[in-house]
Amino acid sequence: MQSHPETLTDLPTADKHRRFAFVLLDNFTLLCFSAAMESLRIANRMAGADVYSWTVIGEGGETVSCSAGASFNLDGDLSELQRDDTILLCGGIDVQKATSKKLMAWLRREARKGITIGGLCTAAYSMACAGLLDGKRATIHWENSDSFAEEFPDVDLTKSVFVIDGNRMTTAGGTSSVDLMLKIIAEDHGEDLASLVADQLIYSSIRTDQDTQRLSIPTRIGVRHPKLSQVIQMMENNIEEPISPSVLAEDVGMSTRQLERLFRRYLNRSPKRYYMELRLQKARNLLMQTDMSVINVALACGFASPSHFSKCYRTHYDTTPYRERGAKGARAS
Repeated sequence: MQSHPETLTDLPTADKHRRFAFVLLDNFTLLCFSAAMESLRIANRMAGADVYSWTVIGEGGETVSCSAGASFNLDGDLSELQRDDTILLCGGIDVQKATSKKLMAWLRREARKGITIGGLCTAAYSMACAGLLDGKRATIHWENSDSFAEEFPDVDLTKSVFVIDGNRMTTAGGTSSVDLMLKIIAEDHGEDLASLVADQLIYSSIRTDQDTQRLSIPTRIGVRHPKLSQVIQMMENNIEEPISPSVLAEDVGMSTRQLERLFRRYLNRSPKRYYMELRLQKARNLLMQTDMSVINVALACGFASPSHFSKCYRTHYDTTPYRERGAKGARAS
């Protein structure tokens, strides 16, 4: 028989109660929602008191489906909340479509009260659309970062797993919800309770807002070569204005021929080809996730000529940028 785990019966702030309003957007990511809610449930169990409560709401107030296809009954519609409540928007796939005018109006109204508002996974997009992140630091899932940066230049976008800037919170998605909730629990009730919650979740490596959401370049490419990693980092940071292979080589202290051999040996492609793939990947993200014109997408990815962009895109993806944009519209309808 399993023994009862240790709890914090002398919690000095056990009388402090906080309520969360989880707002589920259509096609939300289940993991970001469940990870956040479970952290609160376990905090109550470990504290031996209901220090947290929550309600689950959404537009329409009836049911909503997550990206895995499961449906959830909602506790209510987008109703008026109390000033000391905390709103957590749960986003996911097609967050642009899920960000309705009604949602944005509701967010702006609640924000005027001074309510703390957070966005999990892609929900930073909804917050930015409502103007809640202007001049703020924020994060979003790395897959959406290119389109987000283009659409919201007034937001200081970071690569952190989560960001808290005043009464605005954002996470990158996935398990980063746990990191944010552990931070909140620690601030509300102390590190001991947060550690107990982490132990119950078998969460042995708690991340802070200084941790980045993506794996390091050596881990991603499966190669631990410092100069190769340095060149790839330079490429990723200079998509709009590509750097020539000769300049890349010079910056890491090698010849262009040595750089060519390095890429051939470890990545089985030339530096030029690898760089092109990075630029086309960003272009595809922008085509799929924004309403930017094809010409502006081309310019944002370092292509001076739309015809050259279209030719390169067709070679890599076996379709044109215009057809890709059309296919996106067909899928959304």
